Amino acid sequence: MKTIKRSIAFVLAMILTLAMSVTVFAEGEGAKKTFTITVNEAKAGHTYEAYQILKGDLSKSQTTLSNVDWGTGIKADKKTDLANDAKAYVEKLSGMNSSDIKAEAQKIASVLSTTVAGSVSVTQDNAKAEITGLEPGYYLIKDKDSSLKGDEAYTEYILNIVADTTITPKTDVPSVEKKVKDTNDTTGDTTEWQDSADYDIGDVVPFQLTATLPANVQSYKSYYLKFDDTLSQGLDFNEGTVTVKLGDKDVTEFFTTNYDATSKKLTFTCDNILAKGFEAKNGETIVVEYKATLNKNAVIGSKGNPNKVKLEFSNNPNNGGEGDKGETPEDTVIVFTYKVVINKVNEKNEALDGAEFTLYKKIKGEADKEIKAVISGDKNDVFTFSGLDDGDYVLKETKTPDSYNTAKDIAFTITADHSIVSDAPELKSLSGDKVTGNITLKADKAEGSLSTPVQNFKGSVLPSTGGAGRVAIYVIGAILVVGGGIVLVTKKRVK
Repeated sequence: MKTIKRSIAFVLAMILTLAMSVTVFAEGEGAKKTFTITVNEAKAGHTYEAYQILKGDLSKSQTTLSNVDWGTGIKADKKTDLANDAKAYVEKLSGMNSSDIKAEAQKIASVLSTTVAGSVSVTQDNAKAEITGLEPGYYLIKDKDSSLKGDEAYTEYILNIVADTTITPKTDVPSVEKKVKDTNDTTGDTTEWQDSADYDIGDVVPFQLTATLPANVQSYKSYYLKFDDTLSQGLDFNEGTVTVKLGDKDVTEFFTTNYDATSKKLTFTCDNILAKGFEAKNGETIVVEYKATLNKNAVIGSKGNPNKVKLEFSNNPNNGGEGDKGETPEDTVIVFTYKVVINKVNEKNEALDGAEFTLYKKIKGEADKEIKAVISGDKNDVFTFSGLDDGDYVLKETKTPDSYNTAKDIAFTITADHSIVSDAPELKSLSGDKVTGNITLKADKAEGSLSTPVQNFKGSVLPSTGGAGRVAIYVIGAILVVGGGIVLVTKKRVK
C-alpha cells in the first residue's frame, strides 16, 4: 500500500457526497470491527441501503485501508466492468473529481449484487436513522429500489468510506399550486391570485399554475415536467391563451399543450427543463397561465366547478432523470356561480300567469348586461336567471298580466363570500340585498339560489256602458235635482 500520508489524502478524496452532505468522524486510535452510518434528517418512507463495494483492513489509526479487495455488493461477473481488480479500481477512483465520481456511482449501481450490507427504514421525518454493523471498506448508499411513493424522489447515490459517518441526504421534489382571479363586474375590481372565484356563465376565467422546482434539480442530466390539469365540465379551455414563464423568461415554446374537450384533460409538457435555452435552476418557479370560459354546464351553488392540477416529474437523479417519474398531490380551485328565481304572484300571493321579466347587470364603464330568464313549467309565473356572480342587478317587468299594474323596477345586490386561501375552497355565504322594490331575497347557499315573490296589483275598474254605473249616475243626479228644489223652496218661504 501507499504511505500513510497518501492514504490519508485518498480517504479524504473518497468521502464523496454526490449532492449529499457527508461528515466523517475519526474514532481515535485502535481498529474497530464494525462502523455505523447515521442518516441525518432522514425522510419518512425511505429505506436506505448500504452496499459494500470494496473491503479491506483498517489500520489502528483508522487512516489506512490495506489488503483491498472487492466487496460483497458487486456482482461476481460484473467486477471487470469497473476495473481489472480492486487495487486498480482504488487507483481509478482516487484520480477522479467529484463530477466523475458521481457518474461512477451510477455505473456502480448498475452492477450491484443483491447482498445488502446494512439498511434502515425511516418512519418519521427528521428521525435519527442508523445503518450499523458495517465492516471497514467503501460503500454505495442508495434508496431501496421501487420503495418510494409517487410523490417522492430518490436519494442521490453516496459513495462513502466507513469511519462512523454522518450523512445528510439531499433529495427534494417539486410542488404545484393552482390559482384563479375573481372580478366584480359592477365595481371593476379584480383580486390577486386566490383559491376560488365566482363568474357569470359566458365569462372568461383566468387560471395560474405554479411549479416550484426541487432544490437539487441541477443534479439531474435531464428533467421531465408535466402539468396535468383537469377542468370541470362547466369550463371550456380557450386555445391560444397559454403563456409559460421561468421567472421573467418566456419558455412557452418548450412546452407542448394538449387538450381533450370530452375528458377536460389539459396538459403542458416539457421533456427537459434543463435543455439549452430553458436551463432551469434549483428552486426556481415555472408559471403557466391560461384562460377558460364558464359554460352552460356549470354547476350552480356550493359544489361549484372544481379544477385540479398535479405535476408529473423526474424523481431519480441516479439515472439521468429518465424513466422513473413521480407525481405531486393535486391542488384544487373552485369557480362558483349562482341563480335568481322570481315567483310571480298577485296581491293574494297566488301564482300569476302572463308576466315577463328581464334582468340587467350593472357593468362598470359599459351598458347594462341583459340576462334572459328561463321559464319554469307551462305558465309564466316562475322565472330563473342562472349563471350569475356577485354584483348589482336591476329586474324589469317587460310584460304585465292583463288587468294588472306593471311592477316597479327592482334593484338588488348579490354578495358572496368564498375561500381566498384554502386547501379545500368553499362557498361560505350567499346573500341578496334589496336596493329598491318591495322584495325579500331568500338565500339557499347549497343551491346557490336567491328567490323572491314579485307581486302585481289589479288596476282601477272602470264602469261599463248601460250598466250599473249609469244607474248610479242617474240616482245621484236625481238626488242633486231634488236637493236643489228643496233649497229653492226654502229660500222663497224665508222671503
